[in-house]
Amino acid sequence: MPDTIEGRFELVLLHTFLVCHRLKSGDEASRDMSQMVFDAFLDDMDRTLREMGVGDLSVPKRMKKIGQAFYGRAGVFDAALQADAAPDALDEAVARNVYEVEPAALGAPGRALAAYVRQAVAGLAATPAEVFARGEVHFPAPNAGEGAVHD
Repeated sequence: MPDTIEGRFELVLLHTFLVCHRLKSGDEASRDMSQMVFDAFLDDMDRTLREMGVGDLSVPKRMKKIGQAFYGRAGVFDAALQADAAPDALDEAVARNVYEVEPAALGAPGRALAAYVRQAVAGLAATPAEVFARGEVHFPAPNAGEGAVHD
């Protein structure tokens, strides 16, 4: 990912989705934690916009777009992670929603990000709810080699 405001936003959004995706598959307490994570994401985005100098009247409009971006990507990523999804569905989701390119144009960094998402989903699925309740979230280390997630 490029180290830009947009690139950072995409990665924060993606990691928020990953945690919420895991928690919403659990019991009621886990689903409540998922909502708390999402609320913290929105609070952070609101604070970040204000720190960047976005005016009070513009923040709600930007927050609406952030919410739409989250729910849009969450729906696409949820579908791509279903057991009956096509094998390349996640690569397509990353191409179109994170990199904003056609799947055929997805390069090594995009494929590495899709592989990272698969690893993160598996790792988070194996994490007991008690770990999340303690405020701990463990993601896989990004690949630092060729095709790494970063530019």
